[in-house]
Amino acid sequence: MYLSLWPGNPYPLGAKWDGKGTNFALFSEHATSVELCLFDKLGQETRLCLGEVSNFVWHGYVPSIGPGQRYGFRVHGPFAPENGYRFNPNKLLIDPYAKAIEGDIKFGEGIFGYRWDNPQGDLGFSDLNSAELVPKCIIVDEYFDWEGDRLLHTPAHQTVIYEMHVRGFTISHPEIPPQLRGTYAALAHPAAISHLQSLGVTAVELMPIHHFFAYPGSLVNKGLKNYWGYDSIAYLAPYSGYSASGSQGEQVEEFKRMVKALHKAGIEIILDVVYNHTGEGNQLGPTICLRGIDNTSYYRLIEKDSRYYMDFTGCGNSLNVRNPQVLKLIMDSLRYWVQECHVDGFRFDLASALARELYAVDRLASFFDIIHQDPTLASVKLIAEPWDVGEGGYQVGEFPLLWSEWNGKYRDTVRDFWRGEDSHLAEFAYRFTGSSDLYMANGRSPNSSINFITAHDGFTLNDLVSYNQKHNEANEEDCRDGDNYNRSWNCGEEGKTSDTSILKLRKQQQRNFLVTLLLSQGVPMLLMGDEMGRTQGGNNNAYCQDNEVSWLNWELQEENEALLDFTCQLIDFRRKHPVFHRRKWFQGRAIHGYGVHDIGWFNPDGKKMTKEQWNAGYTKAIGIFLNGEGIATPGIQGQKIIDDSFLLFFNAHFDTLYFSIPQGLQQWEWLMIINTIKPRFLHRGKCYKKNQVITVKARSLIVLQRLGLIGNENGSWFII
Repeated sequence: MYLSLWPGNPYPLGAKWDGKGTNFALFSEHATSVELCLFDKLGQETRLCLGEVSNFVWHGYVPSIGPGQRYGFRVHGPFAPENGYRFNPNKLLIDPYAKAIEGDIKFGEGIFGYRWDNPQGDLGFSDLNSAELVPKCIIVDEYFDWEGDRLLHTPAHQTVIYEMHVRGFTISHPEIPPQLRGTYAALAHPAAISHLQSLGVTAVELMPIHHFFAYPGSLVNKGLKNYWGYDSIAYLAPYSGYSASGSQGEQVEEFKRMVKALHKAGIEIILDVVYNHTGEGNQLGPTICLRGIDNTSYYRLIEKDSRYYMDFTGCGNSLNVRNPQVLKLIMDSLRYWVQECHVDGFRFDLASALARELYAVDRLASFFDIIHQDPTLASVKLIAEPWDVGEGGYQVGEFPLLWSEWNGKYRDTVRDFWRGEDSHLAEFAYRFTGSSDLYMANGRSPNSSINFITAHDGFTLNDLVSYNQKHNEANEEDCRDGDNYNRSWNCGEEGKTSDTSILKLRKQQQRNFLVTLLLSQGVPMLLMGDEMGRTQGGNNNAYCQDNEVSWLNWELQEENEALLDFTCQLIDFRRKHPVFHRRKWFQGRAIHGYGVHDIGWFNPDGKKMTKEQWNAGYTKAIGIFLNGEGIATPGIQGQKIIDDSFLLFFNAHFDTLYFSIPQGLQQWEWLMIINTIKPRFLHRGKCYKKNQVITVKARSLIVLQRLGLIGNENGSWFII
């Protein structure tokens, strides 16, 4: 097959079809030559040498080829691993700017730059051709009729996030056609959207959908798969394995149809993105993309021994974010997903690794400076996982303006509180009110805190109250994987049980966690399936379990109907009451008279908390007053926000406690609407007034709502 090759342009990077032909551009600073490899339907390869180089970008234009064309690159250069160079033209390489990839990488010796039987290990050169093992990139037609769709820009204080796995969420859904299950199309199906709408969440946070290395050798030999997808290979291509349409580029349009359908339902899309490392691993990993294109430019290498990689992620390598071209790749990827795919935001995996200019984490690193100044990205939701595995990597509360953070301190504090661990109530108070100790000093709001009890990494909510120990036997790593310290409590028996008292307590504890999460200031995040008691059988690291261990079992809807109904009511309750999702911090200042505050803290006897009680580990009960007339921040149209007032009584003690209504609140009547010993909201709850005592059972939580205002002779009211 004869093809013309014109000089083309160095921009944009990747493959860009203009309606008449396609421009190809690839950055490699240290390559000696680059070959564009085109494949026909039978797999026959045609190689074209890109002779034009502009600012280390190798480029060329091929007339007459367009959407559907399969391609890759072969890059020539020195093979000197001891100096960081790992060029090998025998390896077909994936375009880091590819918009679509046809399928999964097949595991085999051919994808490695060295021969397995070479006594020099990774220093030995491999002459095996990897073309049959490496999926081909696909040229796509990027046009899509969005029909007026726009980013939703749901305000942060009104956001409720649902973390989910695209495949796991729908793979066993009985109302979705079997041929669609586990795909982008399935997530766009009315049955899937109906559940999200009835639940009341405003955003879905999708676990990685960038094309990733699904079958690494460490898992293939065990018959397992990289289910979570935290090993990205191409940052602009949706994973083809989640496509019902096929893998010849159709996955891009299917992804966009999913986004449009979710937006129409009022649901934002947040992508979990992994820019800290790639699926190529350490020096013993495969050569399938960046390693073969320009290893020394794209990865951070040990300065005194460039054979090895700096690893702040525990995954074998770290991207070299100090290199402007790597920063450009990340920024181009982010802008593509926002501008071309209408994604509403991003959650950055191990984000501290992106902030490491040298070795230490720098909150003013180039990466954050560039995002802060970018008009496209400055307006979307930016969420950091504020840690990595390197020294000094735990950076909760240290990210700059515009950023929210997964608040690991919130998770740990709330878990400890409800399992009865000795801890300070002052810490719990900070977490419940948005973590001002972490975010207030640098000008951020309570909504900088992404509050969560559970996430994909760790126990589900059901397992958090059912297991003391991890049970990761199915991963075939002798239970060496996963966190050993889960802050969990099995309520008296490990795992499955027929003891009705234990089962009752477990349900109660789940409700305790859910109420605490949804009524805390900040942005709540719910894990897929927690609303209906999903279990992983105690597996706290199900990254390789593409099976019933990780999938959402939709039969649980009926089995745990009460829990699902309670969660839906709770999210709706939060939505209706702005006192639980304030835009600004509590000030504790007077608003109507002497001693009146927007929030109050009380002992069970109704008296104010003492300094000793705030810092005593044995104190496991607290009353909180939230003043609905004390919201100083106006609404989006400048209107005064007035809400009901609430009393919340928390009892994490192992015995029943008796709470009194604080003296300054006794002029009102209080209606009990939530008691976590009950499986649902109370439609006809008991009313309390004056000096009546409220019984709060062991390990339970009660919410009282003010029914009316009783004024004194001066027409005012106050709290003392």
